[in-house]
Amino acid sequence: MYNVLTIDGPSGAGKGTVSRLLARKLGWQFLDSGSIYRACAVACSQQGVNLQQEDQVLQAANAMDIRFDAT
Repeated sequence: MYNVLTIDGPSGAGKGTVSRLLARKLGWQFLDSGSIYRACAVACSQQGVNLQQEDQVLQAANAMDIRFDAT
C-alpha cells in the first residue's frame, strides 16, 4: 500500500512546491503528475496528433517511455 496525497489548484499556485516539501517532511516519494501530462502534450504535438481524437492521444500516451527517479 502506498500513501497518496493530492493537491488541487490552479497553475502557478505553488502546489508543486508545497507537495515536494510535504513529501520530504513525511518521508514519502514525490511524483509531479503534471509532468506526465506535459510530456504527453509534447509527444502529441511532435507526432501531429489530433487532440480531438481520443484514440490518437491514447496511442501516443501508451507509446511514451517515461521513467521517474525517486528523490
